[in-house]
Amino acid sequence: MPLPSAPGAPIFLIGFMGSGKTTVGGLLAERLGWSFADLDDLIVRSAGLTVAEIFAREGEEGFRRRETEAVRGAAAGQRSVVATGGGAACREENLALMLASGRVVALAVSAAEAVRRTGSRSGRPLLDGSADPLAAATALLSARQPFYARAHLSVETDRQTPAQAVGEILGGLGLGPDASEKRTQNKEDSA
Repeated sequence: MPLPSAPGAPIFLIGFMGSGKTTVGGLLAERLGWSFADLDDLIVRSAGLTVAEIFAREGEEGFRRRETEAVRGAAAGQRSVVATGGGAACREENLALMLASGRVVALAVSAAEAVRRTGSRSGRPLLDGSADPLAAATALLSARQPFYARAHLSVETDRQTPAQAVGEILGGLGLGPDASEKRTQNKEDSA
């Protein structure tokens, strides 16, 4: 799917828990001078409950409904970087909307690295309580991978710093320091 042509189209960061979406998203927004939003934080503020409390009271489906509402709101924004929850892109409605309205970047992480980064009591309802968090993470990541693979750009985060990931995103989306020069040159070449 081609990238949206609107220069201020939002950038959605998708990927597994622990892939660095919030950290990388904050740095990316700062580099671009754009706003930053963490979808889970928006949901928590709106509900007045933690993610774990929403899962306990409304189940995963209730949380996913709230997440879809938050994606719709974020898709209408401009000049924003949005860190989504790990499962947000696994709902077809959400992924289709993100792909159509913005630039979607998947941050890739191995299951082992995700478990290392989030810890054994991660506060993440789909892993906490598992007798084998690595096996649970491996199965969940495998199920989600086909959705993550549809992103406009994929950036590996296992062996690079958040700042390096930001640099790769900027380059991959044509938003690096010389991006405006390249766009001008491409317009002149086509004239």
